[in-house]
Amino acid sequence: MRLAHFIQRYPPALGGSEAYFHRLGRHLVARGHDVTVFTAVADDLAAFWSPGAKCLPVGEEVIEGIAVRRFPIWRMRGRRWILKPLSLVPLRAWQAMTLPCNPVSVAMWRAAGDRAAKFDAVHATAFPYAWPIACAHRLARRLGVPFLLTPFLHLGDLDDPADATRRQYLQPALRRLLRAADRVFVQTDPEFDAALAAGVAPHRLVRQGLGVEPAECTGGNRVRARATWGVSDSEVVIGHLANLSIEKGSVDLVRAAERLAGRRTTLVLAGPAMPNFESACQQIAPHVRVTRPGRLSDADRRDFFAGIDAFALPSRSDSFGLVLLEAWANGKPVLAYRAGGPGAIVRDGVDGWLARCGDVEQLTHCLEQACSHPAERERRGKAGQARCAREFRWDDKLNLVDETLRTFRSSPAPAVV
Repeated sequence: MRLAHFIQRYPPALGGSEAYFHRLGRHLVARGHDVTVFTAVADDLAAFWSPGAKCLPVGEEVIEGIAVRRFPIWRMRGRRWILKPLSLVPLRAWQAMTLPCNPVSVAMWRAAGDRAAKFDAVHATAFPYAWPIACAHRLARRLGVPFLLTPFLHLGDLDDPADATRRQYLQPALRRLLRAADRVFVQTDPEFDAALAAGVAPHRLVRQGLGVEPAECTGGNRVRARATWGVSDSEVVIGHLANLSIEKGSVDLVRAAERLAGRRTTLVLAGPAMPNFESACQQIAPHVRVTRPGRLSDADRRDFFAGIDAFALPSRSDSFGLVLLEAWANGKPVLAYRAGGPGAIVRDGVDGWLARCGDVEQLTHCLEQACSHPAERERRGKAGQARCAREFRWDDKLNLVDETLRTFRSSPAPAVV
């Protein structure tokens, strides 16, 4: 089949949905499909709105058998302030296109209107970046082919149906795109329930989930990692790998570690830092032991997971949390908030610790338990490792997409609208 993938950014840009669609594309090419990616030139997320942020060249290239088309985006200072009032116009399609976070690309929209394009299905991601998804919907309906969507909904606090993150990801303009899809791939039970509540017909929902390839993230050198971080083998190291920010729980993690003063515990915070993290950390006591290795290469990533004793992702904004699977693949237990994907995946007391979303005191208690009980860390880490081999195999997850696509070959095409 000839497949068009629409996504807000694409590798070498770093991100969870970006990495997933690259993996999916490679898998589908290996299964005999032709895959073309439509994406923005942004490398950094800030490039969607900031003229000074890093972008990749406009144009076309082939990456591991995948044709990648990168489109220019509209960037100017104050752009978000222009889009914000425009997004208040009470037309759902217009609102989706004018969300302030959007990578606005007129060239992509024009390309999506090409009736001469030859595709058998169109697949888009990820909320809340609605512009590429709206373009994908336009192309699918113009061609009369299936429109598939992997929204990666961020649901925030699972105990709060009025959570602000959930409202953002399920605002009316985005719910309209959910309902327009012929199939919606969801990653967790809460995401399934949220899509159902948003009006997606049950037969259009596909329970998928994501996977991990242990060979890609295991086999690191624990001694080398700890020597690099300057910590002894007797110290407990809590790892955190994310875009360091308030949303990812990076600040809450540092605040929780601050309350463990006197314990020989080190935080290793890997990944690029967002401005709100840098600002918040200036107000946190300097005695917190923190190492920040920045972006990790593939080899550094393996060493990172080998060197830590437990992994923490108290995030408010993850639809799944692939790094949790990587930690488990290394036999490391995980700590998370009961929020989004991590809150649905981690089993408290079995393969990790869960704290109430935003409850730093309870997060501190989880950290203390993880630091004080090495046998319990090992037990929960091994339980997670066993789940990876049983529940989170990439071939199973990616084959499900392939199988879903092939069901449309014998089904009538959607009506052109």
